[in-house]
This record gives sequence, C-alpha cells and structure tokens, in this order.
Amino acid sequence: MLITRLRLKNWRNFREVDVRLGPRGYVIGANASGKSNLMDVFRFLRTLAQTEGGGLQKAIKERGGLGKLRSLHARRDPEVRIEVELADSVDAQVPTWRYALAFKSEGKGQQRVLITEEAVDHQGQAVLRRPGDDDLGDTDRRTQTHLEQINNNARFRAVVDCFGATTYLHLVPQLLKHSGEIGARVLENDPFGQGLLQRIAKTPKKTRDARMARIAKALAQAVPLFSELRFEQEPISGLWHLEANFTHWRVNGAWQREDQFSDGTLRLIALLWALQEGAGLLLLEEPELSLNDGIVEHIPLMVDRVLRLARMMSRQVLISTHSEVLLSQVTDARTVLLIEPGANGSTVRSPVADEVLAVENGLNAAEVLLPKTRATGLDQLGLFT
Repeated sequence: MLITRLRLKNWRNFREVDVRLGPRGYVIGANASGKSNLMDVFRFLRTLAQTEGGGLQKAIKERGGLGKLRSLHARRDPEVRIEVELADSVDAQVPTWRYALAFKSEGKGQQRVLITEEAVDHQGQAVLRRPGDDDLGDTDRRTQTHLEQINNNARFRAVVDCFGATTYLHLVPQLLKHSGEIGARVLENDPFGQGLLQRIAKTPKKTRDARMARIAKALAQAVPLFSELRFEQEPISGLWHLEANFTHWRVNGAWQREDQFSDGTLRLIALLWALQEGAGLLLLEEPELSLNDGIVEHIPLMVDRVLRLARMMSRQVLISTHSEVLLSQVTDARTVLLIEPGANGSTVRSPVADEVLAVENGLNAAEVLLPKTRATGLDQLGLFT
C-alpha cells in the first residue's frame, strides 16, 4: 500500500503542505529548508503505530516537545495536523484509507498534549471520529491515539501496519566501524545504521544469503578490486562481521572487515540491504554521500532493479538529495518535491506544467529544478572574510 497524499498544518517549518506522492519520490531544497523535517512526518507516524514503546506522547517527546514540533510561524492557530491518504495505486479515484490526526497543548494545568481530532475513513466511509463522548468525559483518553491501541485499531489495522513498516536510513559509517568503542546502545529503529550487523544476523540464513549475493554482484561492479563478500561470526565472541576479499598481488587476495571498508562501500552495502529489508515505505536521506558520481548516477536505476530482483517493485521509496548527478537520471519531473523557504515558513510543491514539459522535452530534473533550490546570495559566499 502506498501513501498517495500528505497534508500538514503547522508541522515544524511548514505552515501548510498538500502534496501527492507516488511509488518513487525525490525531495530537494536548500540547506535547512526542511527536507529532513518533511520526511520526519513518516517516522512520527511510525512511532505512533508502535504498540510497545511508542505512541503520541513518546513521538512528541523524542522531538523535544510540542514547542519544537509546532511551526514557529503558527501565530494564531496552535494546532498541529497530519493527514495522509493510502491506496494500492496512485491512480485510485478514492483512497483506500485516510488517516488524520490533530493535537495541541492543553493550555492549562499539566500542559499536556491533547488530541483535537483523530479520523479514519475507508473507501470514503467514516470508520473513526474523535473526540467522541468518551473522550470528552475523560480528558486522559485524549493523550493517546487509537492508532497505538490494539483494542481500538482492529478496524483499521492495515493503516497501523503500513505506518509501522516504514524504515529510514542515513548511515553514519563511523558508528558502524567503531560501534564497539562507542558503546552497545543502539538508537531505537537504528536510523544511522549502527546496528546494521545485528539486523543482518537476525535475518534467516536463506534470506540473508540471497540478499548478500545480490549485494556482492553490485559491489563487483562498483568497487575496484572487489572479489567476494561474506558474513561471518567469530567463534569465541559470537560477534558478526562483514568481510570482503580484494584481489591484488597476493594469490588469494586479502580479506578486510567492515572497520577497514571505505565509507562509500559501507554506505552502498547499507543502501542495498535496506532496499531488500521490509516492504513498507523506505526513507533514504542523501544516499549520495561518500559515493563516487558514477555510482550516484545509477541510484534511481539501482533502486528499481534491486526491488525487482527482490520481488518488491510495489515498495515506496522517498529520497532526499542535493545531488545533481542523481537527479540527472530522473526523467519524470512529477516524482520530485521541491521545498522552497520563505518568510512565513517553507512550502512544498510539485513541478508546475512548464517544468514538467521541459523535462518531457529532453531536459532532466537536475537542469530544470535544482537551480531553484539555490540560496539567495550564494554567489557572495566566496567573499567571506
């Protein structure tokens, strides 16, 4: 199931958002314009859908409280609102599901965050409307969504499962290379890849071997002198390691572990693994980092090819990027979301008719849309003293 539409009100640096989404999406914008904040909406919904250790209050607390979550431009209307539509196809005339959630501070007493609206529709028919009589008679009930409560979400469990299946990757290679020195604590949902090896180890061997074989084939094309990839466990400590063999003057080559891999190799392995792991929405933040332009150029094609091999072509992927090389391979302008900062907060838009036409007539998304993300006065940056 795909998230086909997103509406926001007073979310971080966005006063209002209303955009369509497809199976593939690319989010572009200037630094600090809100790319990460936009993608964080889906991570927020994932936390709501977690019946153990999740929920509304935790999701807000993880982001520093409602004051940091609510847009600074929300002067008179303090309510934060999220609405998503879900369907099996972007061509669906009526969304299969619609979920809406709005909340704001209690404004007195404990200053709790209370739900002002929670709604679920299925095929255009109302399934849930809150607050109801029970909520109005017991304010504590409005501190929790029905999304996070098993007893209350049975009628729309498909929505819960969709939100809960979202994964996010922004691998920080140093966390993986030096995880033993940094410490054993891994952040929940592992957004920065520190627990990648543990996740691989927990995967059933047959599935793991098939995924690793696909990754090895890709590395053979992208990494000089790469020969073989394996995933091995130390017999004494029980720790798992990625090991790669590189050919050189030695007859049998030389094996290296993940702490000896280049940052780019680790990020490529993590990207290829994440594409094969799970079936929900995949959020990739700046996957081009540390990668050679020749590899970056093939990321859009790589995403589709890996998902095709893994028989998951219906999986939705949303990528934030600054890369001109990556966007040069995007030939459908309608897959791009452009974030534009302004005095009253950032706005998000799809390409307008002239921009779509320009791409359809031979230009690519980098040539048409990326120049619009340049910060005003950037040409003066080199004159800094």
